[in-house]
Amino acid sequence: MIYALVALVLVLLVFLFMSVRVVQQGYVYTVERLGKFTLAAEPGLHLIVPFVDRVGRKINMMEQVLDIPGQEIITRDNAMVGVDAVVFFQVLDAGKAAYEVYGLNTAIMALTTTNLRTVMGSMDLDETLSKRDEINAKLLSVVDHATSPWGVKITRVEIKDIRPPIDISEAMARQMKAERLKRAEILEAEGDRASRILRAEGEKQSAILSAEGKREAAFRAAEARERGAEAEAKATQLVSDAIGQSGAQAINYFVAQEYTRAIAKFAESPNAKTILFPMEATQLMGTLGGIGELAKEVLGKGDPAGQNVSAPPPSAASPAGVPVVRR
Repeated sequence: MIYALVALVLVLLVFLFMSVRVVQQGYVYTVERLGKFTLAAEPGLHLIVPFVDRVGRKINMMEQVLDIPGQEIITRDNAMVGVDAVVFFQVLDAGKAAYEVYGLNTAIMALTTTNLRTVMGSMDLDETLSKRDEINAKLLSVVDHATSPWGVKITRVEIKDIRPPIDISEAMARQMKAERLKRAEILEAEGDRASRILRAEGEKQSAILSAEGKREAAFRAAEARERGAEAEAKATQLVSDAIGQSGAQAINYFVAQEYTRAIAKFAESPNAKTILFPMEATQLMGTLGGIGELAKEVLGKGDPAGQNVSAPPPSAASPAGVPVVRR
């Protein structure tokens, strides 16, 4: 009796152990009763009927990353390119993901690969290199629509790398270099043009200012000449009035004044020690005499004592009658 009771307790413990199932966080277990899917067990503690119910599939409900291996794709312009991609997906319905498709990851990989060939095969090489966002959007739309019956949500499809052939890469590098050289030459030409324009503007402003300065200088010079002419006219008028009042004596005075100035200039020469004037000494004496008479007449009017002013004595002359000036 005791042995039977112990055996019964052991059987109950085995049944209890077989009926308890703990589902981990982030997973959903499918429960099958007699081989048929009955429910999806959420994370936590669950009790099942031993030998009747069993756990079928353990479905990962977290977002997963599926790496698409490199593919060789022919573009519309017959260029062979290598492409790598990555797919992000999440299971929304554990029952469909477990029983609507066999090998979920393999199915998503095959579906993405075929659609990748279809999308990129309809584009030129330049478009495949410059329109990655468009390729990603098309792949996301197509693959997500195709996997929706499997209870899967495709959250993102990304192209990791596009590898054109070596010869095309070299040609693209040469094209890029030529384009950069072209831009550099254009920028250099634009800079040279701007420099020439600024230099021409500066020369223009300089010419304008120079012309204005010359005009101002000419105006000042003309004004100076005008004033000089006025002064000369006034001096000539004064000389004319003096001649009109004093007659030949005033003329002799002015001639003698210019004569003595000329002699003084000759005497100031640094290279001349003796200067001979080929003229009569009597002419100089007459001129000096005229100056003395004019001074006598002028000073006599203001001298109450009536003193006479004599002319200066004549200078010594050479035996030939030529005056000599010595320094």
